[in-house]
Amino acid sequence: MTPLALILVGIGSIAVLLLLILWLRLHPFVALLIVAVGVALLTGMPVAKLADAVQGSMGRTMGHIAIIVALGAMIGRMIDLSGGAAVVAQGLVRRVGAAHVPLALVISAFGVGIPVFFEVGVIMLMPLVYGMARQTGRPPAVFGIPMAVTMLTVHALLPPHPGAVAVAAALGVGAGHMLLLGLPLAAVVTVLTYVLTRPIMAQPFGCAPDIRAVVDEARDAAHGHGHGAEDEPARLFMQAGQRRPVAMGEIIAVIAVPVMLMVTGTLAGELMSPGRLRSVLVFAGIPFVALGLDVMLCAWLLGLRRGLALATVSEVVAAALPGTAIIILITGAGGAFAQVLVGSGVGDALGGLLAASGLPLLVLAFVLTMILRVAQGPTTVALMTTAGILGPMIGRLHLDQTHLALVALAMGSGGMALSHVNDAGFWIVTRMCGVSVREGLRSWSIMTLVAALLVFAGVATMWAVLPT
Repeated sequence: MTPLALILVGIGSIAVLLLLILWLRLHPFVALLIVAVGVALLTGMPVAKLADAVQGSMGRTMGHIAIIVALGAMIGRMIDLSGGAAVVAQGLVRRVGAAHVPLALVISAFGVGIPVFFEVGVIMLMPLVYGMARQTGRPPAVFGIPMAVTMLTVHALLPPHPGAVAVAAALGVGAGHMLLLGLPLAAVVTVLTYVLTRPIMAQPFGCAPDIRAVVDEARDAAHGHGHGAEDEPARLFMQAGQRRPVAMGEIIAVIAVPVMLMVTGTLAGELMSPGRLRSVLVFAGIPFVALGLDVMLCAWLLGLRRGLALATVSEVVAAALPGTAIIILITGAGGAFAQVLVGSGVGDALGGLLAASGLPLLVLAFVLTMILRVAQGPTTVALMTTAGILGPMIGRLHLDQTHLALVALAMGSGGMALSHVNDAGFWIVTRMCGVSVREGLRSWSIMTLVAALLVFAGVATMWAVLPT
């Protein structure tokens, strides 16, 4: 197919997907698979390779997401039923006031998001979101979406996140320069995004029945409003927390342990010489290993130590899994759709068209990454594709490290813009916050665009004032 035809297929596929989900009310999982297969056939992918293209990319996405979502849900359920989320929520309300709790969660997300991958950070802090929703009676989206936008900002701009690392390597810029310029920029943009998007978050939000059930579960267990024997472990877990109330420090420790393990593992891999200690630290820092260890810590700290039987704790943990299935499946289908768009050549066609447009370098880096992000989905894929397309041209300009870092940050700003239905992050955030696709597009997608424009404005300002 010609580049123009590929671009039209990419645009058309997103339009059809939105039509199927928003107008025809087709389930997102089914709609994503239908459109992914349609794009593969329209772009000439051999039928013999179609199954591998869809199933293989879906499997890779789910292989990364499923274990993180499952382990995170286990941790979240134990924190919630023990009363820990309520303790933290009440503590935040006392310290900052109910009106400022979303900002407090945003600040927490900024700190957690620097060393932790986006999906892991969202999963780790979601129990606090549900606790605040229960405490205040407001929808989880009011707290969860600003928190997730903050994590996406950090994810797109700063090492050690994979997109930022890949761009830095492709452009030959040191991670230190990226952090020196990107860290204060991300902090300022986080605050400005929170302030400027408050009217967006003031709109009414719904809450899906499954998420409402999670939010209400601890309250129902506490008052004995269960539905039979299957809720007995939840009631026992809650009652153990009432007999020996959970301290805020215990919950902070449970959230901090996997973060510290991942940070330590990353630093050990980069700074320590080969040896047994380095291997142990790197192993413990693998995200699913760190979360698995935290599951065991939660089971002991919040359950076994409070007199519960291991069988009861195991049933509580196992009950967290059914609710994660739909999140994992939709996210996997989104990954399949995104990978089909990449493999079909849509990204290369857009890149070639824009690279020949004559736009200024900084604008080109931002616009190209943003268009690839909108067309293909994942932030990391858009960043790596842009770096591959523009890398040779940038290398011929002989820019200093400061301005190379600014180009990399401009790509990062484009890579976080307009997250929508072909992005796995969109489905994780909207499903866990319990909002519909339409509400997600009106809130999460617009807020990611606002944050991206603010980052680019900051990058352009620094480009203009910093000496060459």
